[in-house]
Amino acid sequence: MTDPLDVPIGDLLERDHRRLDGLFGRFLAAVGADDDAFAARAIGDFDAALRRHTRLEEEHLYPESPGEKLAPSADEGERHRLFRELRLEHVQIREVSGMMARLLIERNDLTGARALAGNLARRWDAHTAREERDAFPRLADSIDPAGDAVLREALRHRPSGPTSE
Repeated sequence: MTDPLDVPIGDLLERDHRRLDGLFGRFLAAVGADDDAFAARAIGDFDAALRRHTRLEEEHLYPESPGEKLAPSADEGERHRLFRELRLEHVQIREVSGMMARLLIERNDLTGARALAGNLARRWDAHTAREERDAFPRLADSIDPAGDAVLREALRHRPSGPTSE
């Protein structure tokens, strides 16, 4: 296994995206099998992992300026716009994932969660592709060393098993 210090931070984040893809795949498999109990655990695992992943990115890659909201500012540059939009996408993805988790965990509503699965999959796929294509290549020049170290440490300790989140 490659030492996380030898790998670009974008590569580590891409690996974490694939880990999240796998967690979402477990949910889709459970839905396909009409296993509402396993689907509830799987979407709960995905939602928890998603929230940790996006929090790390927002704290260390795409931090907000003090007093900033998700609306564009008049003097916003391209890089700042990209990072603001990625934070907004995080909010949207977490909302859909959280709705699905609540439907299954609180209401045992597999049909409702299934209806939202395509929406979440499309948003997640588009978001991760955009991060990997547009944002991660810019990180080498923009991430501060302390943030890089925190991210590497957090990503190094990411569990690979489905219930170890």
